[in-house]
Amino acid sequence: MTQARRPHIDSSITSTATPRQRRLREGEFDVRRRWVKVLVITAAVLAVLFTAADRIAVHYAEKEAARLVETRYGGSGSGTGGSMDVAIDGFPFLTQAVDGTFGHVSMSANKYYLSTTANRQNGNLDVDRLQLDLYDVTVTSLTARSAEANRASGTLVLSYRDLSDLLTRLAGNGGRLQASAAPGSDGQAARIKVAGTVGGTALNTTGTVLAQGDELTLTVPGAERATANWRVSLPENVGFTEARATKDGVEIGLVGHLVPLGASRFSR
Repeated sequence: MTQARRPHIDSSITSTATPRQRRLREGEFDVRRRWVKVLVITAAVLAVLFTAADRIAVHYAEKEAARLVETRYGGSGSGTGGSMDVAIDGFPFLTQAVDGTFGHVSMSANKYYLSTTANRQNGNLDVDRLQLDLYDVTVTSLTARSAEANRASGTLVLSYRDLSDLLTRLAGNGGRLQASAAPGSDGQAARIKVAGTVGGTALNTTGTVLAQGDELTLTVPGAERATANWRVSLPENVGFTEARATKDGVEIGLVGHLVPLGASRFSR
């Protein structure tokens, strides 16, 4: 078995030292070596504790941010139900918090619905998901709980199943109307194929989901009642920029610049 190498001790020091002095000096080296091990272990433990504290802090911040967002949107009447999540990227979070800047914060809302601007009966529009990514977020006021994002981008998705249910409810008479993708989406207008029966008459037409500003408008030729408007509560300076029909649903793009955030900074 290979024996552990003992610390090197300068022979010029030990040549004239007594056995007792040599043992004392060797003991000092052993103590120093043990202290190095202790310091390394302590540093590792502190790093783990800091990481744990950092994760706990970011978890609390995300929950609090989600609560504030739900307070702003959940009780507004324009968007209810579903769930809201907030994720703060970057490590360490505590350093970002002290500095008051965050590189990327994402917000997502799933399975909630919007009432029409005219509060039409059976006119609730189900939103499959809304994803909003905020970049270069700076806390502008701790007391007002406000911040500003340099830019924002996101996507709102309407599933064809939910659109089919909506069209069927709005039409009122006849059988079920079925929505699906149609070619020809242009800019902020997504085209959808609508097929079914309205008032005993077969319907096979192409409808439009128009996304402008913070409003969505659904128009279906040949089904007069299947036309409605909805307003989506969005942060200031964020608006719809495009709409297109995909195989999974209607995807609507959002873009914003210099976006103020916080309870005291929303105007809508």
